[in-house]
Amino acid sequence: MNEHPPVIAPNLTLLSDPEGMSETGAAMPSELTSSQVADYLRKHPEFFHEHLSLLEHMSIPHPTGSAVSLISKQLELFRSRHHDMENQLTALIEIARDNDTSHNRMHKLTLALLDATTLEEAVANLDAVLSEYFLIDFVAVRIIKYNPDTAITNLFIEPDSKDLEPFASELASHKPKCGRPTIAQARVLFGELAFEVKSCAIIPLAFTELDGILAIGSREEGRFHYSMGNLFLNQMSEIIGTRLITLLQQR
Repeated sequence: MNEHPPVIAPNLTLLSDPEGMSETGAAMPSELTSSQVADYLRKHPEFFHEHLSLLEHMSIPHPTGSAVSLISKQLELFRSRHHDMENQLTALIEIARDNDTSHNRMHKLTLALLDATTLEEAVANLDAVLSEYFLIDFVAVRIIKYNPDTAITNLFIEPDSKDLEPFASELASHKPKCGRPTIAQARVLFGELAFEVKSCAIIPLAFTELDGILAIGSREEGRFHYSMGNLFLNQMSEIIGTRLITLLQQR
């Protein structure tokens, strides 16, 4: 009598791989655990390349409770990852665009200050460029120095003036501070327009040859927020302070 060839159960097909044998050469148990199958597939990621037809019959649970094919699930994951990568790329492009805009504005500011030949022209150019290119509503410069002759009202604050008391924290830290100014600060900086300023950046000008305050304000409450970074504000103070020092020395 001819014997029929033995039928091999599907869960034993993985034993054709040498890893399906124990170190002693004996075959592994016929019943594979889920962890063993997972380990095998992890070590042989190309398995389904050689058994594509299996993918048509496999299904995995879907979050909604229904079953979908593995190919569909993989496609869903790939699309989700692609969408996330697109969002990340878009965010990076926006950051790069904002940085380009900021650098262009700083370039305009530098040119405007270099174009000024007097302290009065520097303050006027500063107000104009911050208003036009930075869209700033209010600008104030206060130089801490005994008041020399100048045509600009309130440009200088004497070192022992009580007007400096509201800025003790900012002047001590040498770091810009963003947010809503106190009433006392707004009055010293913006005078009669104090109550129109909803947010501002108070930037100390701390140099060997110059101490002062630069303030830029907005009618929008969220324009200058306490969590804003200080990189461009510090660069702005360095550019403005350096030019003011040169013009003060020429007086």
